[in-house]
Amino acid sequence: MAEILLLHHVLGLTDGVRSLADRLRAGGHTVHTPDLFDGRTFDDLRAGMSHEEDDLGWDVMTSRAAAAVEGLPDELVYVGISMGVVYSHLLVNRRPGARAAVFLESCTSLDDFGGWPAGVPVQVHGHADDEFFGDEGVAAARALVAAAGSGEVFVYPGDTHLFVDDSLATYDAEQTATVVDRTLRFLATV
Repeated sequence: MAEILLLHHVLGLTDGVRSLADRLRAGGHTVHTPDLFDGRTFDDLRAGMSHEEDDLGWDVMTSRAAAAVEGLPDELVYVGISMGVVYSHLLVNRRPGARAAVFLESCTSLDDFGGWPAGVPVQVHGHADDEFFGDEGVAAARALVAAAGSGEVFVYPGDTHLFVDDSLATYDAEQTATVVDRTLRFLATV
């Protein structure tokens, strides 16, 4: 079983993020869900993005992400949802020992943090027409999988963002069930 660091999206550590963590726990995994926003949640993507970028800023956010792994084993699986993908990728590159990564509803590029460590498999899920994923995210995901030498890219029909969070109106129960099933199968291999 894997030990997982699940980093939330730009709306914060919502009940839907906690619910997703519980679904991974039900698969036998240990899941840590740090709150990078110190208890704040948002109802609007733009407000959450403003909080991340303007109120907190890059230095604070990267410090919080680094603090989230203090005391945890090196052999983590990093799971990020949207904004959480950015900090998951950063940690995979900066902290040796990552077992794997799962990126949900977003994908960073190889250039963002100086590449991707060979041998760290990555699985990516996103909506085909999501403005925060789409064609650019698919291309970035395929490049990450190629650099890793192992992984999978899953593109789902739809244009919504944050479809895996069951506390939001954008939630898609059927697609989330598929994402969770595919993620659990992937985790069984790493």
